[in-house]
Amino acid sequence: MTNEDAAAEGSLLLDDQLCFALYAAQRAVTAAYRPLLDDLGLTYPQYLVLLVLWERGQTSVKELGRALRLDYGTVSPLLKRLEGAGLVHRERARGDERSVLVACTGRGEELRERAARVPGALLTTTGLGAREIARLREELWRLTERADEAADRY
Repeated sequence: MTNEDAAAEGSLLLDDQLCFALYAAQRAVTAAYRPLLDDLGLTYPQYLVLLVLWERGQTSVKELGRALRLDYGTVSPLLKRLEGAGLVHRERARGDERSVLVACTGRGEELRERAARVPGALLTTTGLGAREIARLREELWRLTERADEAADRY
């Protein structure tokens, strides 16, 4: 029986677990980002928030959470810290008092230029080429979609 067959049969070996391989990869990639983001004064989750805001501009907290696949209880403290650092500001939507809008401040926008070097530096650090990264990202999004579908069935 091959390792592939063992994994398909429901192996309980740690190294056969897809979830553990993803977890280990996520931790390693986040660790590789750390020195790059330390230079910006950001944590990885804060960086992700800013990526969404730089891409979309002013966004509701609900949409931000959806984009990052995080719940309100996780997004809210992130925004509070970013706001305390002067990188974002929050305000109630005029037409809907229940909705809170988030946008980068001028200081947050200035950070964008310095952050632009992070993706390329990560490629250099990992030794992966752009083509490899694109293929891996595609496969991970496909896995995410399938796992979401499976979760929705239960």
